[in-house]
Amino acid sequence: MPILQTDPWRTQFFRDVPCPDDVVVPTKDWEAWTLFPRHRWIYDKLAVALSQGLDAAPHGVIPPRFPVFSKPMMNLRSMGAGSLPIPDLETYRAAMAPGHFWSTLLTGAHVSSDAAVVDGEVRWWRHATGATAPGGTFDHWHIHAEPMPEIEIWCGAWTRKHLGGYTGTINFETIGSRIIEAHLRFADQWPDLYGPHWVEALVRLYARGEWVFDDSRRADGFSVVLFAPHGPAYRHPPASAVDAARSIDGVLSVQISFHEDRDPAQHSMPPGGFRLAIINATSLAAGQLARSLLPVDLFIK
Repeated sequence: MPILQTDPWRTQFFRDVPCPDDVVVPTKDWEAWTLFPRHRWIYDKLAVALSQGLDAAPHGVIPPRFPVFSKPMMNLRSMGAGSLPIPDLETYRAAMAPGHFWSTLLTGAHVSSDAAVVDGEVRWWRHATGATAPGGTFDHWHIHAEPMPEIEIWCGAWTRKHLGGYTGTINFETIGSRIIEAHLRFADQWPDLYGPHWVEALVRLYARGEWVFDDSRRADGFSVVLFAPHGPAYRHPPASAVDAARSIDGVLSVQISFHEDRDPAQHSMPPGGFRLAIINATSLAAGQLARSLLPVDLFIK
């Protein structure tokens, strides 16, 4: 499949959309790293912080003030592994690790934004905010219909300055409209919530370098997540349970988001839980109802 997708639970979004054999659309950071060598530097989070004028430096350099935020300079597996706020010098000295850096502790809304880019110019935006839960997990994501002008102005200017010549999708994670991470791909958790024919527009972007998409009917969407405790071995639930969740009015898709034949430790998960399922829906109530039909007990081996 030219739309590269290593997660079998997400092939449902792409399998019915034709894509030329010579066109490759990445959905994972390690794929984008290989495909776009000129622009792969954006996976260096320290470089991204410095490019915005934020205070930042590798571990070993003492921050001039606290608190700061610490994380790996590069993490292509995502899920926030190794990230933490550092309140004072004593904590900083204890937390120092090779390959990590500190930066300004930003405040404000944490937003995930997808953009379609043509030669460094953003042609389309969509933004999502998460309802956080303990340990780096999320109860759900709200994919907003409305624009977010501060993010679009800041990140659009940054893209124009730093990504000339790049055509494709980009995902920004921002706090207070400042970029904390950038990815040369889109958020493949909820493309069905972007509206009919969005995947066709995605293929056209990579095949022809054009962005053509009718976004006039955009509406809010919700991606509801089911987490379970770390420790047990989990299996996929019965197909009948998944079908019942999917049949609820307003539910667009159900993803059973793990490999049951792999050791749980081989999955990149936040410290607060193991992600079992994702329900994309046009209303939060529909997504939550579908989640209630997939109790954790169904997944335990």
